[in-house]
Amino acid sequence: MSGKLKTLTLGCKLNQYETQYIREGLELVGYNEVPREEPAELCIVNTCTVTNEGDSKSRKAIRQLARENPDARIVVMGCYATRAPEEVHALPNVVEVVTDKRELPDILGRFGVIDIPTGISNFGNRHRAYIKIQDGCLLRCSYCIIPHVRPELTSRPIDHILDEARRLIDNGYGELVLTGVHIGHYGVDWNFGKPREQWIRLADLTRQIAMLPGDFRIRISSIEATEVTRELIAVLDEHAAKIVPHLHICLQSGSDAVLRRMRRRWSTQTFLQRCNLVRDTLDNPAITTDIITGFPGETDAEFNEGLATIRAAAFSKIHVFPFSARKGTPAADMDNQLPKSLKKQRGREIATLGEELQRAYYQSLVGKKLEVLVEAEDRDKPQHYVGTSCRYAPVEFPWMPELSSPAQQTRNNPIGQLIEVTATATADDRICATIITS
Repeated sequence: MSGKLKTLTLGCKLNQYETQYIREGLELVGYNEVPREEPAELCIVNTCTVTNEGDSKSRKAIRQLARENPDARIVVMGCYATRAPEEVHALPNVVEVVTDKRELPDILGRFGVIDIPTGISNFGNRHRAYIKIQDGCLLRCSYCIIPHVRPELTSRPIDHILDEARRLIDNGYGELVLTGVHIGHYGVDWNFGKPREQWIRLADLTRQIAMLPGDFRIRISSIEATEVTRELIAVLDEHAAKIVPHLHICLQSGSDAVLRRMRRRWSTQTFLQRCNLVRDTLDNPAITTDIITGFPGETDAEFNEGLATIRAAAFSKIHVFPFSARKGTPAADMDNQLPKSLKKQRGREIATLGEELQRAYYQSLVGKKLEVLVEAEDRDKPQHYVGTSCRYAPVEFPWMPELSSPAQQTRNNPIGQLIEVTATATADDRICATIITS
């Protein structure tokens, strides 16, 4: 079996990983990804349902693929497919709807793949690769639909993850991003009924990946505050040469009253204590977060409490999302839904504060050594390159091959390499730096 293939991914890092898994599996039996202008025989669409807009974008993408590839069979997977399979099946050219991501190996089998892969080996033309370590979420935050479409907690075997990491390192990926629906619950499904000394957790997995040989670094994606444990922080400290000093700790609201309505599991005091513990242990770490603004019933006082918490946490970057009522969640039926204009106004205030905190954090990095994953040439400055630092700050620097190390001189440019630089200044939304030559 072989043919021309197109894949399309909407949504999160996890979806991007799962699309890559399917793509690599189909390539084993002769399918080849073709450019947009060339018609395909098979299209794979990985959908998102985190918001109503995600559903709409997924439907639009499927219809467009059907128009552009009228003879193609379209297979749809992802969270929207799980939530509304009949709705998806009614869309043009859809021949199969995958409602459970645990079925992906079976899907590959039906397309003729005999040796079902246990992971991926590549991640396209990117220089960082995502590694899926688990699936499913046990929480029931009142605004979130994802636990309803990915409810089964499933951790990947450590040996599969380590084998995958080795392949990605060997194929030149400089950064491995550990991702999942709820990565702080890695191993929880294995630990039920076992004595605590036999538990496997995220800290154990991260330590084992960090001990692999090679020139690479590890980044932990979104994690809940209660799962930023002393054990995990100790692993980041012990393996600072391999694990970046950056954690994305999800806050969602800085008001205790709003957190209770959100059915979150901690207070703002607990959240700030975890942030302080990270800062007390690691060297000037980056702490980033997500904030939902305009949650139902959010008063002016609660909003101002949130601003105070954000300032106290001193985040280096904030992703701000206006509350979107997701049908099927308790928050969608709550009283006192706020007007869109107020949500936008509050979002702008949080974004402004986030920019202030980001500038302060970037300024604190001036004079420090940073490890940068080089990703592209700067379009506006000849012989300058840009990349992402270990502390998740964008960095630009001039490339002078004659001053670089012998290993770096073997390449025409530094793209894809991990380069050590010294931060010299801040400019707009990035850090300016120079290469460390010795």
